Amino acid sequence: MQHKKTIAVIGLGYVGLPLAVEFAKTRNVIGFEIRQSRVDELLLGHDPTLEVEDEDLQAVVGKTLQLTTKIEDIREAQIYIIAVPTPTDKHNRPDLTPLVKASETVGKVLKDGDIVIYESTVYPGATEDDCVPVLERISGKKMNQHFFVGYSPERINPGDKVHTLTTIKKVTSGSTPESGKEIDDLYKEIITAGTHLATSIKVAEAAKVIENSQRDINIAFVNELSKIFNLMGIDTLEVLEAAGTKWNFLPFRPGLVGGHCIGVDPFYLAQKAQEVGYHPEIILAGRRMNDSMGAYVAGEVVKLMLKNGLPVKGNKILMLGITFKENCPDIRNTRAIDIYHELRSYGVEVDVYDPWANQQEVLDVYGINSITTFPEGNSYGAIVLAVAHNEFRQIDLAAHKNSGTIIFDVKGILDKGLVDQRL
Repeated sequence: MQHKKTIAVIGLGYVGLPLAVEFAKTRNVIGFEIRQSRVDELLLGHDPTLEVEDEDLQAVVGKTLQLTTKIEDIREAQIYIIAVPTPTDKHNRPDLTPLVKASETVGKVLKDGDIVIYESTVYPGATEDDCVPVLERISGKKMNQHFFVGYSPERINPGDKVHTLTTIKKVTSGSTPESGKEIDDLYKEIITAGTHLATSIKVAEAAKVIENSQRDINIAFVNELSKIFNLMGIDTLEVLEAAGTKWNFLPFRPGLVGGHCIGVDPFYLAQKAQEVGYHPEIILAGRRMNDSMGAYVAGEVVKLMLKNGLPVKGNKILMLGITFKENCPDIRNTRAIDIYHELRSYGVEVDVYDPWANQQEVLDVYGINSITTFPEGNSYGAIVLAVAHNEFRQIDLAAHKNSGTIIFDVKGILDKGLVDQRL
């Protein structure tokens, strides 16, 4: 370990922490995070995001993994891996602020021969056109003369305990053939699934951004089918099951599309396309379709209530789930919130129950006082299952159904005979 370069991982979230812990099994690693609260909770040996097991974290923290909020502590590293969020603003424009700030941080300690690797999802060209100038300006050094740069896009799937960091093939790239080879060899140390060395940084950036854009467009297609088939009185999931018997039919299902990847990344590609003079039609149409689904679900619930003679204004609805995906505590960019706000706009009182979400975080981010246990009694006009947590499969909703409660299954995980409608 003494003969291997020290790595500094900038950003200890869903992406950075698993990287830091995995590399710390074979190298000395410094984990840098601007939030002292995040460092404090990790020093206690527990990751609230649940991406890293407690025993794995405790095995390296304070030993081969040093955690810090001080810039000076990362100066001893020779490899810097930047893994910070790349969100969009309220107008869906890429916000590179976290990436620029992280580049400034690294630029302050950059030394001759160092390598800086970016993992954050960006549009093609962002690393060399937006990040490298910051590194050069702050450090006073030049890329490929004094330091080298690489791009290796993250492929973390939050909450997935099967497709984890080491079992997903890693795309790598470098600013020179030699640095690309060193970066590729670096990731081969921890990625058991292997690596793919791209021909350039821009190719690696483009490969990442189209992964999630492709998924977004495919989900938009089945969401549109869901709207069409609902008007025709046809069950969408039954149609997809039948079509899925063909070997090359893609098994996408309708639903809400949020989170920090699929619901965001297409806007990065669209922004760059517009900058070079092309208006992306399919990409943005897919985004509009998927962003409309929360309001659509709420509208369908209200229609069902009216159809069944239930009052809407002043009635109560229970929403099951607020995280952006099942069996995951992440509430960032969750589109379940769209259902909540749309129902509230009808004058409905909405209770939110999610055993995975942190109650305080839900309050801080969305201003919602969520409930911590599934409520007893049958006081709801409707129940909307918005997220497919395993816990929700175990809840007996028959009593609610028998008392006249409307049940809408967004995720299609409940018995068809129990629900009034599903996407």
